Amino acid sequence: MPTAYLSLGANLGDREANLTSALHRLAETGVIVRRVSSLYETAPVGGPPQPPYLNLAVEVGTALSPRELLRLCLAIEAELGRVRTEHWGPRTLDIDLLLYEGVTSDGPELTLPHPRLAERQFVLAPLAEIAPDLRLPDGRTAAEAVDPGDPGVRAWGPAAGV
Repeated sequence: MPTAYLSLGANLGDREANLTSALHRLAETGVIVRRVSSLYETAPVGGPPQPPYLNLAVEVGTALSPRELLRLCLAIEAELGRVRTEHWGPRTLDIDLLLYEGVTSDGPELTLPHPRLAERQFVLAPLAEIAPDLRLPDGRTAAEAVDPGDPGVRAWGPAAGV
């Protein structure tokens, strides 16, 4: 069963509950949630002024193809109230497919690895917690890519109810 890595974030509503609900929803649909990072509170990057995010990373095993997994993630976002009105705007839930074992893709629907994976500390910090030796597209490990002094990323606490 292939391994994939997801990044989840929320900055509207009950952020922690939205993330927990998304993880439960993934598990209910047959995705095996193997590892879940702690929660990190992060400053928004790009977009309009908005509240801080809670972010986490998750390692999953899945029989779904990368496109099927992406569609599932988009459906879970919609179920939990995500409305896409503004590019990089605030959201109840965002799920990004970061990496999918053995797959690269550069299509209009899906780009793998995620094109901004190695640039986003709000993704790298939780990812390095669960997979420090994971190789990124630029050759660094997740742990090597983390900037521990980034003021926009702060450990927040364990992911509750997962």
